[in-house]
Amino acid sequence: MNLVERARNICLRPDAEWSVIEGETTRPGDLFTSYAAPLAAIGAVAGFVGGSIVGRTLPYIGTYRMGIFTGLVEAVYVFVMALVSVAIVAFVINLLAPTFGGQKNGMQAIKLAVYSYTPFWIAGVLQIFPLLAVLAILAGFYGIYVMYLGLPRLMKCPQDKAAGYTALVVVAAIVVAVCVAAASAVVLGIGAMTTGALTGATASRSSDSVQFDKNSPLGKLQALGDKMQESSGKMDQAAKSGDTNAEAQAAMGALGTLLGGGKHVDPIGTDELKKFVPDTFAGLAKTGSSAEKNGIAGLMVSKAEATYGESGKDVTLRVSDTGGVSGMMALANWAGAQEEHENQDEAERTYKQGGRLVHEKQSKTGGTNEYSIVLGDRFLVEAEGNGVDLNTLKAAVGGLDLGRLEGMKDVGVQK
Repeated sequence: MNLVERARNICLRPDAEWSVIEGETTRPGDLFTSYAAPLAAIGAVAGFVGGSIVGRTLPYIGTYRMGIFTGLVEAVYVFVMALVSVAIVAFVINLLAPTFGGQKNGMQAIKLAVYSYTPFWIAGVLQIFPLLAVLAILAGFYGIYVMYLGLPRLMKCPQDKAAGYTALVVVAAIVVAVCVAAASAVVLGIGAMTTGALTGATASRSSDSVQFDKNSPLGKLQALGDKMQESSGKMDQAAKSGDTNAEAQAAMGALGTLLGGGKHVDPIGTDELKKFVPDTFAGLAKTGSSAEKNGIAGLMVSKAEATYGESGKDVTLRVSDTGGVSGMMALANWAGAQEEHENQDEAERTYKQGGRLVHEKQSKTGGTNEYSIVLGDRFLVEAEGNGVDLNTLKAAVGGLDLGRLEGMKDVGVQK
């Protein structure tokens, strides 16, 4: 598959190109790394150039430029989440196929999602000139048309149901985009992804496929693609069996595989988590506590929380097992998240220490101080304090048995 030729054909003659794509057998990992990744990178790089080098002009304000470091952080985040988003959309396409008279096929759904994003990704180059970036919306609309043409061929849905099928997938894609935007506030808040995301992501071509270093972010995504293919196969088998319960379980299992980063994780119980919440913390006595484990099958999370206080000081300690959605936590760590920010009110930074992702925020005005650490790409320990300085919070968290908690990272994991 020639990337340039495929991109040109899907944009200029999509109907004919879908006929070619229909019969192709391509591994999901290869499709993501050899086609989706280069195209998704166009918008990320162009956005960096437009925002940090060319600059954005606002009426009555003038031209402003995002800092180089911040721009790089945002570019890598946009790139990684573009690949995550297309994987989720592919899952939705496959899940909805029977509803519109189509046939479930995980590989065809992935191809449909990836290639339908082509016009939008190519139009990302317009972000070099921010005032023209709005034109990418038109390319997005064209991508919807491209998907509409491809659904009957790849997912075997009747032509008269393709419009409704497309509309529902588009709604799902919009929801994904909104969730990604919301997640960016969280992920970039605890540290934005930097150029470290590509460290070790050196590709080597075997006789028939592209392979990335398994410890690099792209290698992780490639492995995730393989896991998703396995999940799609299970969904296909369940659909053929005619067992609706098995089909529903397989669908939830596939979603769990996606959010779990290629594995299913059942979080540890609240009784176990509560052992990491002491009676005294940062020199303060416990004033209240709670614990919960909730979610749906395959997507469970658990948390133990306690408050401490006396004499105008109060601290909240949370110990969470992200369990079924731990893949999102691992994503930030894979990318080598780092950030430093300081103004007259506060100083904030995110860094890696001993393989752990650490975030700290220090108030200069007597406000809230925060310290959090990610253990084993799964457990999150957070401490927030008023009237308690950052060093005290760090020392208090360090006094917990973090090694034992981190050592439980494989408990409940079903690969």
